[in-house]
Amino acid sequence: MYRNKTFNRKKITIMFAAIFLVTIILIGRLVYLMIFCSEYYGKKAENLHEREREIKAARGNIYDANGVLLAANKTVCTISVIHSQIKEPEKVIKVLAEILDLPEEKVRKRVEKVSSIERIQTNVDKTLGDKIREYGLAGVKIDEDYKRYYPYDSLASKVLGFTGGDNQGIIGLEVKYDSYLQGTNGKILTLTDARGVEIENAGEMRLEPEDGSNLCISLDYNIQMYAQQAAKKVMQEKQADSVSMIVMNPKNGEIMAMVNVPEFDLNRPYELNTEQAGELSPEEKQNLLNQMWRNPSINDTYEPGSTFKVITASAALEEGVVKLTDTFSCPGYRVVEDRRIRCHKTTGHGAETFVQGIENSCNPVFIDVGLRLGADNFYHYFKQFGLLSKTNIDLPGEAATIMHAKKNIGFVELATISFGQSFQITPIQLATTVSSLVNGGTRVTPHFAVRTTDREGHTIKTFSYEEKKGIVSRETSETMRMLLEKVVSEGSGKKAYIEGYTIGGKTATSQTLPRSEHKYISSFLGFAPAEDPKVLVLLVIRNPQGIYYGGTIAAPVVKNVFENILPYLKIEKTGKIPENGEENNGADAAD
Repeated sequence: MYRNKTFNRKKITIMFAAIFLVTIILIGRLVYLMIFCSEYYGKKAENLHEREREIKAARGNIYDANGVLLAANKTVCTISVIHSQIKEPEKVIKVLAEILDLPEEKVRKRVEKVSSIERIQTNVDKTLGDKIREYGLAGVKIDEDYKRYYPYDSLASKVLGFTGGDNQGIIGLEVKYDSYLQGTNGKILTLTDARGVEIENAGEMRLEPEDGSNLCISLDYNIQMYAQQAAKKVMQEKQADSVSMIVMNPKNGEIMAMVNVPEFDLNRPYELNTEQAGELSPEEKQNLLNQMWRNPSINDTYEPGSTFKVITASAALEEGVVKLTDTFSCPGYRVVEDRRIRCHKTTGHGAETFVQGIENSCNPVFIDVGLRLGADNFYHYFKQFGLLSKTNIDLPGEAATIMHAKKNIGFVELATISFGQSFQITPIQLATTVSSLVNGGTRVTPHFAVRTTDREGHTIKTFSYEEKKGIVSRETSETMRMLLEKVVSEGSGKKAYIEGYTIGGKTATSQTLPRSEHKYISSFLGFAPAEDPKVLVLLVIRNPQGIYYGGTIAAPVVKNVFENILPYLKIEKTGKIPENGEENNGADAAD
């Protein structure tokens, strides 16, 4: 009996101890939740009774070098419905379907859907949004939003790029500088009861958006227009596949214009800019859109042809393997190992100096010079000039140079490389490299972005770019400027000559692969003034019909552009005028 009482007493003690321990744990947990987690759970409870709507931040504008607005924002509306607040569903369906021009079944499905908030349509014109607002329909929300707008439609379309439905950059500068342009969205918080109905007189809490920064770029609207019109004209006249033109400052790498026609309408970026026969599958259309959006100036490589002779000549002069007075013989071809490589003048140029070889754009002369340089030296200068690296232009998708591995460069490869064939580079790489060879020897980084500013125009950030000095000596650079001026005043680039100006330049005509298709690329690279270059232009015409020589069809286009932009840039005439006072048009050049 006594033993049972002792056992029961122990049992009761253990039970009370357990209850006490559980009570202490519960009290501790309650204290932890109420004191240490009060903010967290208070926020969760608050969120259960809050409805959140986003306020879009205004994307930063893009301005040209003179403050011309190139990309802006247009106010649009987002129309949404809140199911629990709708009092006249039939009227809501009818009004929205009619004003938004939507099928009634589609609107009904969204209006009758039980959800906290249902979006009916985005990017609605503000006038339509205001019209809906006038009806005062319960449960219908009209939130103002922003849509990207480009005042000049197709101007520099492949440079500026465009934005998607969420206002994020898709291509071009819009995506490259998206982090500066996009800003931070705000919020509207509305208190609701347990059923999701907004509490009357509770008001709204607003977290204001932070607008994006403006982007100021080096592109000049007027120069872009001059260049774009000239490129479009020659494309139509020569029925070419496409035309690209780069206008840049060779001293600092600022790009004043970059044209790639056909351009596309930035305000309708998903509409093809060419007519297509038959019905297109979604995959086919997307492939065509991707091609339409490509920027050939930086995304595509090509064989530069004779414009590359500027680089061969610079390397040869720098290495000391050729002098201006060296003489050569051109019978119209040169035999290298088992290959007969012809000159554009099949009857030959005969005896000529190195200076005349450049003026005539003579392939045999440059084959001889390339062989003198040798593969090791040539490769050394490829690297020194920056040809084996990307230019790091501030646009996405830059392609790299496609060059032979040094161990694979034999005599034939060396011969063809010397006059710009059997390898490929981008137009921006060629323009950048030649800039460094004529500006005194400084490798610049081509770019558009200059600075970002706030809404009041105050500078937030100024962009800086890498420069590399000593690419070539100042003496070699000065010699190249003199030689290339002679190409325009006396040689194959005569059709780019402008009376009173000193223009330096080089023509090119290259054949695309496969050679059997007989398609050509005609180009001209020019700069002015020749003695102190302030502007450089590269024109590339792809697959022109009829006459396709660069000296004949490309040089006159660059001349026309120079005639417009040199006075605009306040570059005065300083060149010598021929004694007879007549413009030096010269004969048609084959290269």
